[in-house]
Amino acid sequence: MTSRVNVAMVGYGFMGRAHANAWRQVARFFDCSLEPELAVVCGRSEGPLAEAASKLGFREHASSWESVVARDDIQIVDICTPGDSHEGIAVAAAEAGKAVLCEKPLANSLASAERMWEAVRAAGVVHMLCHNYRRLPAVALAKRILEEGQLGGIRHFRGSYLQDWIVDPDAPLGWRMQKARAGSGALGDIASHSLDLARYLVGEVSEVCGLLETFVPERPLPDGSGRGEVDVDDAALALLRFENGAIGSVEATRFAPGRKNQNRFEINGERGSLAFDLERMNELELYLEEGPESGFRTILATDPSHPYVEAWWPPGHGLGYEHSFTHSVFDLLEGIAAGESPRPNFEDGVRNQRLLDAVERSAASRRWERV
Repeated sequence: MTSRVNVAMVGYGFMGRAHANAWRQVARFFDCSLEPELAVVCGRSEGPLAEAASKLGFREHASSWESVVARDDIQIVDICTPGDSHEGIAVAAAEAGKAVLCEKPLANSLASAERMWEAVRAAGVVHMLCHNYRRLPAVALAKRILEEGQLGGIRHFRGSYLQDWIVDPDAPLGWRMQKARAGSGALGDIASHSLDLARYLVGEVSEVCGLLETFVPERPLPDGSGRGEVDVDDAALALLRFENGAIGSVEATRFAPGRKNQNRFEINGERGSLAFDLERMNELELYLEEGPESGFRTILATDPSHPYVEAWWPPGHGLGYEHSFTHSVFDLLEGIAAGESPRPNFEDGVRNQRLLDAVERSAASRRWERV
């Protein structure tokens, strides 16, 4: 009989909804070694919190995450809050012996990320960072193709993550535009995804040259009482040198009109190329040098032989954004059962944070910076 584990989730906004759906669905489609139970959701405001618990399927709700992570009946703590609270929750959960899942980026600073990694190592608990795009079937298939050496030695990584949700200068000031809450702007919010994919697919980065720009320095306060400062970047760019000799670039902006959520990368090797676009998430473009009439072909990554797909629908029935979170919690559950922390884990979170830190240092110094 499959053992049951109780999940406490801290935060119930956009990311909380995505995570809660994954916890509800995973054992209904995958043969899990452990079956999760949605035990407690934590937040601050009683009314919205009670509504969220009912809608998302949690048995209980609580306004004190501190008391919940200390409970003996909780085995997994899932952190879906802004970055300024990640360290406190993760360290307390680790010290209480819980497995920890944390939304990206791991923390708002390198020092904070390092303390979190040290806490989970000292406690010996399973830990995982939720960079969900690694677990889209098309991206996981790209990883397989690269590991098989089909492209030969890698020369270029070209990543971009483009959104447009704050193009309007009168859009209200939110927590993602405040350094104290978010740590950074487009850099930590979306460039962190591109940088994680660069590490996952190509390898570690040794040196960066970065640029950060804020286009709208002030925005209306949500309560209409005036205007507040935007003290994070609206756009981020970085040139990359990889340890294996490849070179790369990453661009991230929330000021690209018409681009709703375009997370795209292209990788060029000695014998071919591959490309992916999140807005066509079931497809992978592949080019291999095979003769004078060779060209890019589109692989529809929905066959049972493709990563994770066997648990879902027949070929051609596309998967969506939410499935990447279900794949993430499945791998976490299998990791807990095996006593191993699946990648990306908090070590990856620290390595990613070193990259973000180096980009910020480079933007300030206007020089190449070591990671």
